[in-house]
Amino acid sequence: MTGAERPSTLTGHIEVRGAGDFDSVYRRGVPPWDIGRSQPAFAELAERGLLAGRVLDAGCGTGEHALLAAALGLEATGVDVAAAALAIARAKARDRGLEARFVQLDALVLSSLGERFDTVLDCGLFHSLGDGDRPRFVTELRASMPAGGHYYLLCFSDRQGGDWGPRRIRQDEIRDSFAGGWTVDSIQPATIDITIDPHQAQAWLAVITRL
Repeated sequence: MTGAERPSTLTGHIEVRGAGDFDSVYRRGVPPWDIGRSQPAFAELAERGLLAGRVLDAGCGTGEHALLAAALGLEATGVDVAAAALAIARAKARDRGLEARFVQLDALVLSSLGERFDTVLDCGLFHSLGDGDRPRFVTELRASMPAGGHYYLLCFSDRQGGDWGPRRIRQDEIRDSFAGGWTVDSIQPATIDITIDPHQAQAWLAVITRL
């Protein structure tokens, strides 16, 4: 697929904001990041037994990572602004016979749930945030996790060429965002599977612990 043929949702460093914007993406069809299964990087975390306690899928879309946790018998919650995506997530849970909760909520007010999560999975939320929203998200995230909780971040990497898709994130941006009240345990090269050519995007998998 050439750059000219790429879907408009992947052109440039777009920040899609608000329930209406994301709803329109899902209502037009299946977005390129909705692969119908867990991202391999998160599936590997599950295989290694690293998902534990109460699990939150932040920016869950159609819910694959919340359902990954639910399939392990964990208490799983997914939050997203897009009602259309959440309707699909709930249907998936019913079809698979899994117990998972899906809540329409902006991650920038995550603490309004009044809950804490031991494990937070984030595929594609952090890299969609503007510079001004990142500190607020990190504050909301910290208020929603206990000390010792783990945040697993899978985001587009500056190793990815081209100018399509979301903004590329540098390692130092991750470290700077989580400099206070957190430990960045590791940042490793990974990939994000997508449904268009190329079928994988270069990513970072960061493991971050709340202090």
